[in-house]
Amino acid sequence: MGEKTTNLGSRESGKLGKAIQQARQAASITQQELCHRAGLSYSTLAKIERGAIKAPSVFTVYQISQVLGVEMDGLLSSVTGGKDLKARMKRTSKSGISFVYFDINGCLVRLFHPAFTQIARDTDIPPERIESAFLHLNDSVCRGDISMNKFNSEFAKRLGLDSIDWSRYYVNAVEPVGEMHELIKWASQNYKVGLISNIMPDQIKLLIKHGSLPDIDYDAIVDSSEVKAIKPESKIYKIAEQKANVPTSEILYIDDSRTNLMAAERRGWNVLWFDYFRPQESVERIRSSLKF
Repeated sequence: MGEKTTNLGSRESGKLGKAIQQARQAASITQQELCHRAGLSYSTLAKIERGAIKAPSVFTVYQISQVLGVEMDGLLSSVTGGKDLKARMKRTSKSGISFVYFDINGCLVRLFHPAFTQIARDTDIPPERIESAFLHLNDSVCRGDISMNKFNSEFAKRLGLDSIDWSRYYVNAVEPVGEMHELIKWASQNYKVGLISNIMPDQIKLLIKHGSLPDIDYDAIVDSSEVKAIKPESKIYKIAEQKANVPTSEILYIDDSRTNLMAAERRGWNVLWFDYFRPQESVERIRSSLKF
């Protein structure tokens, strides 16, 4: 499937035409040069700039922005309702993808196991005992069955401690997967993107605040602790589908867990496994699947 031909309304296209003209003049590029480099006819560009063409295609606007060296966001910022317009201008890949869901732990951030090591250093408790205590409680807090305070209380009790703040250890332990951060930023410029994660309450906000997750406009966030379901349960995928609001055949899901991917695939999603130990290779495969 090729690119969707999402178009602009007349009032929006008039303002967009003015923005393109100003950006072209600021770059000291003539109309003829822009036409040549963007693969447009002179009459088409002239009509766009003066607002006579009321529905320039997404592809045309994108090509112009690339030649001018500006983001489509920059051109759209001068258009009334620019954020809504940006959402309408997202692409569909050649393979039919219009929405990309990303897992968090093991994909966008490195796995949090170093937190167990740090707790062991601070408490002299063996790491395997810490991990065992954690695993007994993890699904419950990620599903929202217990609160973060209850988790910390029970976790500390199992370890024989007076108290513990898991979120502090977690946020300090995880590191961004740089290759994936660049990918999701790029993807968000061209596709609708979202997060779907088995995660504890408020940790997505903490990761964004800490700089461990990109602070971008996500089209959907499926936080297991909020929706009261964890992967690979079918409920969480149904909720993700509702939030994406596109056919399941247009969803691409990226995760490091094959079990989670198989559950999504059974629902008609497209899936790609992220190899935590070969992030660059995984990113190249994902980019290839998102060609437009």
